[in-house]
Amino acid sequence: MDFGLVLQTDPPADRVIDLMRRAERNGFTHGWTFDSAVLWQEPFVIHSQILAWTERLVVGPMVTNPGTRTWEVTASTFATLNDMYGDRTVCGIGRGDSAMRVAGRRPNTLAAVAEAMRVIRSLASGEETDLGDGTVIRIPWVRPGSRLPVWMAAYGPKALRTAGEKADGFILQLADLYLTEYMVDAVRQAAREAGRDPAEITVCVAAPAYVTDDDSPGALAHAREQCRWFGGMVGNHVADLVSRYGADGSVVPHELTDYVRSRQGYDYAHHGRTGNPDTAFVPDEIVDRFCVLGPVERHIEKLTALRDLGVDQFAVYDMHDAQEKVVDAYGAHVIPALGGDRGEGAAREGA
Repeated sequence: MDFGLVLQTDPPADRVIDLMRRAERNGFTHGWTFDSAVLWQEPFVIHSQILAWTERLVVGPMVTNPGTRTWEVTASTFATLNDMYGDRTVCGIGRGDSAMRVAGRRPNTLAAVAEAMRVIRSLASGEETDLGDGTVIRIPWVRPGSRLPVWMAAYGPKALRTAGEKADGFILQLADLYLTEYMVDAVRQAAREAGRDPAEITVCVAAPAYVTDDDSPGALAHAREQCRWFGGMVGNHVADLVSRYGADGSVVPHELTDYVRSRQGYDYAHHGRTGNPDTAFVPDEIVDRFCVLGPVERHIEKLTALRDLGVDQFAVYDMHDAQEKVVDAYGAHVIPALGGDRGEGAAREGA
């Protein structure tokens, strides 16, 4: 299993870069950031510096969308980073939640996401590409052999099908074992029906992780409060699914729909942040199921179960009051236990 670190690009950018360098030293293979131009600083500018200050880390957005930038601009951005630093980027993409809604626009359609994946991947690989309206272009300076993997974030049945049919990887933003099995199976089935090898699709589960010193009630209660925001973030997507498919469990599992019944609204000013006042509706059970909390032994146990379900990467949402502690604990205990190699120098430098 690979491990990624997910951060918001809050200023100062140096803080984001330092945490990513710390992650690489601790054996993390991927560095991800949010992409919402109004709420946070521009991620691709910061990605360039992360790549410059690391040696192996693969960097990308979790996630960009087809509407914020034109597709050739997105492709050119990735191709430029790959040309400067080697093929060390991955394009995480979805319909767009905060990035679109904060700017007064609706999230993109799945058809737009599917087309954007095709165009961005092809252009960033130097291929001649139809933009979808008959306009055919190619980026002439892309290095021969350069490749950009495109991973799609999805929850609902149509999105899961699109990921299985079109994406190089599937991003699932929750760490619930039942839902992971359900959704990974849906992606794999869609891949088979499209004539693809399901094993070629990388599966990435992304969720908050909070390492406690013990499993005392007080320690776990604090961890839950630090990560309750995540249930609210996921709730945005679930609310969209409920409005489209209903909440009777026939299409969207009750494990997703039940907890959003008391959801009253959502202010993106607090998006993805500890202490978000719009997440009081999220019960402890959902925090425990969607996140990875407790002593390192609990993390190893749950991540082993996720790996057995076919998860190739666990990406740690590190937005809480113990950022360095979690990165170091994963480097010292969790990553070695799941087959990874701990980065050099972390213990020696205390970094």
